[in-house]
Amino acid sequence: MKGTYKITLFILAVVFLAACSRKKNTFLNRNVHAVTTEFNTLYNGNLAFTNGKEQLAAGYRDNFWEILPVERIDVEEAETKSPGASKNADFNRAEEKAAKAIQKHSMYINGREYNPQIDEAYILLGKARYYDGRFIPALDAFNFILDRYPNSNNINVAKVWKAKTNIRLKNEEYAIENLKKMFETANLKEEEIADGAAMMAQAFINLDSLQPALDYIKMATENVKDKELKGRYTFIKGQLYNRLDQKDSANIAFDEVIEMNRKTSRAYMINAYLEKGKNFDYEKGDRTAFLELLQDLEKNRENRPFLDKIYNQFGDYYRNSDSTETAVKYYNKSIKAFKQDRVLQSVNYQTLAEINFEKAKYKTAGAYYDSTLTYLEEKSRQWRRITKKRENLDDVIKYEDIATTNDSILKLTNMSEAEQLAYFTDYTSKLKEQAIKDSLEAIKIEQKIANKEFYEKGNKVSGPNKGGSTFYFYNTSTVAYGKGEFRKIWGDRKLEDNWRLSSKKTSLNNNDDELVTVTPIAENELYKPQTYIARIPTDEKVIDSLAKDRNFAYYQLGLIYKEKFKEYNLAANRLEKLLTYNPEERLVVPAKYNLVKIYEILENPSQADKYRNDVLTNHADTRYAEILRNPNSQLPTDESSPEFKYKQLYKEFEAAKYAEVIQKSDEYMMVYNGNDIVPKFEMLKATAIGRQQGFEAYKKALNFVSLNYPSTEEGKQAQQIYSNLLPLLAVKDFAPEAESDSWKLVYKFTNEEGEAAQKLKEQLDKAIKNYRYTNMVTSIDYYNPQTQFVIVHGLNTKLGARGFGEVLKENKEYKIKYPFFEISSPNYKIIQIHKNLDDYLKQDVTEQ
Repeated sequence: MKGTYKITLFILAVVFLAACSRKKNTFLNRNVHAVTTEFNTLYNGNLAFTNGKEQLAAGYRDNFWEILPVERIDVEEAETKSPGASKNADFNRAEEKAAKAIQKHSMYINGREYNPQIDEAYILLGKARYYDGRFIPALDAFNFILDRYPNSNNINVAKVWKAKTNIRLKNEEYAIENLKKMFETANLKEEEIADGAAMMAQAFINLDSLQPALDYIKMATENVKDKELKGRYTFIKGQLYNRLDQKDSANIAFDEVIEMNRKTSRAYMINAYLEKGKNFDYEKGDRTAFLELLQDLEKNRENRPFLDKIYNQFGDYYRNSDSTETAVKYYNKSIKAFKQDRVLQSVNYQTLAEINFEKAKYKTAGAYYDSTLTYLEEKSRQWRRITKKRENLDDVIKYEDIATTNDSILKLTNMSEAEQLAYFTDYTSKLKEQAIKDSLEAIKIEQKIANKEFYEKGNKVSGPNKGGSTFYFYNTSTVAYGKGEFRKIWGDRKLEDNWRLSSKKTSLNNNDDELVTVTPIAENELYKPQTYIARIPTDEKVIDSLAKDRNFAYYQLGLIYKEKFKEYNLAANRLEKLLTYNPEERLVVPAKYNLVKIYEILENPSQADKYRNDVLTNHADTRYAEILRNPNSQLPTDESSPEFKYKQLYKEFEAAKYAEVIQKSDEYMMVYNGNDIVPKFEMLKATAIGRQQGFEAYKKALNFVSLNYPSTEEGKQAQQIYSNLLPLLAVKDFAPEAESDSWKLVYKFTNEEGEAAQKLKEQLDKAIKNYRYTNMVTSIDYYNPQTQFVIVHGLNTKLGARGFGEVLKENKEYKIKYPFFEISSPNYKIIQIHKNLDDYLKQDVTEQ
């Protein structure tokens, strides 16, 4: 029996080993390898793949502000391609299992695969690589199926995944071409139609071809079985309708999402409600029903994760219903309910910035714009747009402050002494009443502290702030009292470590607004009208300066609102207010001209004609009148255009006519005040000043350009030169002569001796030609308004330069008797930059 048992085991072992062979096409071999592949290797691989995909999906957050991607997953292309370098251990394991199935269980015999599970292994291999971001290796796996297994039942799946991979590789056109062939030639299942159509839609969305994308997403929606995907595709359909400005169709699609309710993700349903809210017609729609809907959404406990979005929609509702205060309340509630939607947070802050801007609260608007930028992707289009708007707001804040402050001061200067006294008496009386009230409150608090009521009873402290509060620092009286008590015990101390040490005691009275000794209210200068009356300027020059600054501020505001913010009503308001102040002539005509353009944009022909006729009648000989008579005069080819003037002036700069450039730049900047070309004239003027007056003057001029035109290209260029180049040019010490192998022979002339300088240059050119010094050239260089140089370049040593000068002086043919000096090229650069020729010549004499 034992012998028979052993023989049976041996036969079974032989049969099993024979069945493990991949080279023999037998029924047993095929089924053993197929079963092992499906229920062992691929089963474990698919488990790992599913787990990795779920992890990837869990970390993904949809951006409902953009058209959703068809795949709810974020896959970035990876640089590494080897399985061992996988970013996700689950995908790495799935890939290993797929590779193992292929290597150990493939039965590819005589050009045919007999294991029906191997194509599944290749599909898993490609998917694992795809989700791991290694798209080229994934493409290899899908192409292998298409080439090796053309009759596989997974052939269409492979085609769809190949298209997916090509879309990730930005080959949308190729993916569309292949998928179209598949739709035309293959007999597809519903799921294959859904997947293929969804990928076609994604490819067209990427190419910004929304109409064909809509057609294919409809096809995908009709054929998909997965309810989650159905909800997603339907939502995308609504988004595409919105982008195509088909609001009614979009709302129908969003209603379909809403009707699915719990059959799909709640995120799709809530955002469908909100998208319909964005499409709401505030003129014709039922506002009451819409508000009730929003209130129902807010009350539903299941919607708590979406309260930030719901509150934002409330804000939009009240803003469109002219209830700005309530809108602000809800935008702030949306900010506080922030979850993970950074785009929504940026929208909330931007909206609050715009509301404050409309109310002329420019500093507050600027703060909200700053907050907006923190939630935007840096360097994105929206980030650049908001950054530019924020930079422009700096100018608005600056000029609005000047206009408001100077207006107030000038209003006081126009009052009589009696009116000034009455005004400040009323003002100081209110200050005094508040101070007395605060003092009495402080006494009450002191008594409570002495009786320990404040600490033991949790007594509520009431004061000038609204309501009562148990928090110490909410009450100014308790804070003032506490500071005084602290000083009695500790003296003045800095806020630093170990402040209790006696060595830390110091005097901070000069830096703190809370003094130990308090002046009685009756004697305090703060509450006397004369304190303020004495500060009102009386000097006519000061008053005129305030008026000029105020007028210029109003003009700049008009241009900023018109050109940079497109706030035409605000622009018209500031320019018209300017004209009521009887400003200087240089502002009058451009203000009226800009009012013509503003009222044309606002489609107010009567006001536009009023200012047009004013310019043509009262300022007929100005450039602005010429533009109104002949709009083509604004073209750059026109000799009166600012562009033409700039080009002409630049030619004068190249001719070293720096004084003329500086003078004409000032004239043109007055004529073209408000035009975008003004910063160019400023930069050209700054460069001319540098050439004419040297380093320090150039530094001041560049600083002016960078501070006054910070958002222009010229302002940025000036700032870059000021910060990076000027420190390198600041060195005034002369370089050691022994280190230089490049020298110049220099003859000095006054600018009135231009003919003599030109004649000398001609003599030098003749001498160089006769002596055949091919490496030497001459030039006439500007030094300053009084001095110019005639220079011989190309000498190698100081003695060589001096010797050449002496030869020309002694040679009977030339007899050049003009005094000269030698200078190295580095030191010549220094004297041109710093205009310190005298220092160099004194040094040269001392050395000799």
